[in-house]
Amino acid sequence: MKAPLDGIRVLELGSLIAGPFCAKTLGDFGAEVIKIEPPGEGDALRKWRRMRNGTSLWWHVQSRNKKSVTCDLRRPEGQEVVRRLARRSQIVIENFRPGALEKWHLGWDALSRDNPKLVLVRISGYGQTGPYRERPGFAAIAEGVGGMRYITGFPDRPPARSNLSLGDTIAALHGVIGALLALHHVKSGGAGQVIDVALYESVFNCMESLLPEFDAHGYVRERTGSALPGIAPSNLYPCSDGSYVLIAGNVDSLYRRLMAAIGRVDLRDDPALARNDGRAAQMERIDAAIAAWTSQKTQPEVLAAMEQAEVPAGRIYSAADIAADPHYAVRRMIETITANDGEPLKVPGVVPKLSATPGAIRSQAPKLGEHTAEVLTEIGYSDADIANLKQANVI
Repeated sequence: MKAPLDGIRVLELGSLIAGPFCAKTLGDFGAEVIKIEPPGEGDALRKWRRMRNGTSLWWHVQSRNKKSVTCDLRRPEGQEVVRRLARRSQIVIENFRPGALEKWHLGWDALSRDNPKLVLVRISGYGQTGPYRERPGFAAIAEGVGGMRYITGFPDRPPARSNLSLGDTIAALHGVIGALLALHHVKSGGAGQVIDVALYESVFNCMESLLPEFDAHGYVRERTGSALPGIAPSNLYPCSDGSYVLIAGNVDSLYRRLMAAIGRVDLRDDPALARNDGRAAQMERIDAAIAAWTSQKTQPEVLAAMEQAEVPAGRIYSAADIAADPHYAVRRMIETITANDGEPLKVPGVVPKLSATPGAIRSQAPKLGEHTAEVLTEIGYSDADIANLKQANVI
């Protein structure tokens, strides 16, 4: 079956998370992704978090559907390799600090001169312009500057993080959107262009009404734990067996069904609570009523009652819960691959789900430099050229 990005070549520069996640997403849908890695050590992600047989388990997810080519971008010979590859690519993705590509003679002017249809995705902490452009920026910093950290956690504790690099992932997805928009423009007869993605701006783009609430009312949204002020009811509620259940009855019709299910017809029929703005003003009263009901029932009993009432509810899944869940399995959100160490490994499936041209895991994450000779031969390097580059530690 033809994939939607068949025939698209992506040249991935950079390392770790944002740029590689962007390229991984394109690779899942058929793009040929050539990943450039430093000779000898490769992408630092190969050694991040938990390992198996000397390689990060994360690597097997982040680098699937890619080819690994080693190349020293600091050397003129390595820069020539990248220029040749960029001439034959539709998309280049990089996540170095602004100015790095220019220092290596690989900036937009140099690459687009030889390939005017090229789409260059540049992901950085603060973007390619502005007073902060040269500051180093990782996901943790972007989540703080973008507003996410300030509102995450409980009010009596310091701001928390989600134990994920959300800033990187959100920026990567904005990079995917930008790349596809620019690619559509090219296919419609337009020229190539630069996609300038800043981590902090990608986070800020997800901050909903945070800014207009401040502008209109001087209201600064604060940390609220598991509650969602202004949208009621939507919270985490205790059960009699020591567990918790998430219940979201914040649509008017859902609220009425929820109150009927917990036996609080008085709250269901209270005119002051008929609309969300009225409920938001009495969140503590409503949450207390729901908690009083859930605390008398086990988690399965609460979930069964909510399902019968057609009210959104769920429990908090751990990795073990995800691995055992039948819905994940039916939706092919858990796939078993044979990793490049020869052992089986469960990894996340491909999203989004396309009905006619679905994505797929076509190849395992590569070993360092696994495709160097193959790719360089394809762009005109002879066996002798490749041998000389190896001897000079360029590749």
